[in-house]
Amino acid sequence: MSRRTAFHGFALPRRARALPPAVAARTPSPELARQLLLKRAVKRDAVRSSGRRCVYCGTSVDLNSATLDHVHPVARGGASEFGNLVAACAPCNRLKGDLLPHEFFVRYPWAGVNFVRYARTVHRALKRGARRAVSLAMAA
Repeated sequence: MSRRTAFHGFALPRRARALPPAVAARTPSPELARQLLLKRAVKRDAVRSSGRRCVYCGTSVDLNSATLDHVHPVARGGASEFGNLVAACAPCNRLKGDLLPHEFFVRYPWAGVNFVRYARTVHRALKRGARRAVSLAMAA
């Protein structure tokens, strides 16, 4: 891993980019501006790593319409780290809510099939659980 990706697991911008003027006018502090840039970099990398597709339904998403989804929800003890964040469309993100991955994939097997296909950078255990849940749901 390079020095830029060793800590976060995704490539940070080499040079600090300036915020668009409309966003900079609404941003009260430099620390908040830095957090916005970091979130934008994480979102950009999640969209890129999923092939610009929603990992649950497979529809194409762009940077503006994509939402960041925690595969293992924060409400259930998940972390906001790179292997737990994926790009999803807003309807799928609302549909998943705070369900655990295996609960969601048993209820909606089509989402699990697409998750295995499009989610490239998630933790290995999450993909393994998705495969198991989909196979159980298809067998029933």
